[in-house]
Amino acid sequence: MLIKTRGLVLSYIKYRETSIIARVYTERLGLQTYIVNGVRKAKPPGRIALFQPFTLLDLVAYTSRAGGITRLSEFRCAEQFASIPYDVRKGSVVLFLSEVVSRTVFEEEENEPLFTFLHDSILAFDKQSAGYENFALVFLLQLASYLGFGILSGEQVTTQVAFAGEASNPATSSSGPTILRFREFDHYFDELLRDPATATVPNGRVRRELLAVLIRYYQLHIEKLGDIRSLAVLSEVLGE
Repeated sequence: MLIKTRGLVLSYIKYRETSIIARVYTERLGLQTYIVNGVRKAKPPGRIALFQPFTLLDLVAYTSRAGGITRLSEFRCAEQFASIPYDVRKGSVVLFLSEVVSRTVFEEEENEPLFTFLHDSILAFDKQSAGYENFALVFLLQLASYLGFGILSGEQVTTQVAFAGEASNPATSSSGPTILRFREFDHYFDELLRDPATATVPNGRVRRELLAVLIRYYQLHIEKLGDIRSLAVLSEVLGE
């Protein structure tokens, strides 16, 4: 059976000589894994570019009642990016966020609100020419709501992360520097939650620390999330 749907590429791996296996979050089927034949051939050129992280596609896909890996019958770019492929900083953000989504979204069923959030967020990010330094932070704060552990305040994040750290290190007391250090981040998260457009994070160092805290918060709520490898890449381009 064939089905038409929009999709957002999360990642791919090489498969045989000219093909790939792609993980795509689709509007109608949730997370799907597809074999895509021939996209690594020299001709026609450029087709593999359609499977870079967060690329938006129109798909005609085979479906199977048994689930598992299926194939794409047709695919084409649904929304052409204007800046992401040409901006190293934006590319690093997209790589990081696509890894987070890949490790946190598993349902193979329709979730229109989540798809709409991902779709609209990446298009808005592509259109921003300035003031997008905090996009990854805002994205993670908002994504948590769609994953079932929504964030209402900065204190919610920092308290859970700080006390989780103490549980793994009993030598640290609740009045010690760990709690005090995390409390410094509360108002940054609150601003990002309240009004992302006007929120201020003073520099890249603080931005990196906030991202690390948020990833730790995600790890507390998603079993076996593990380390996000692309966070190190993103940290390098965030600057001071």
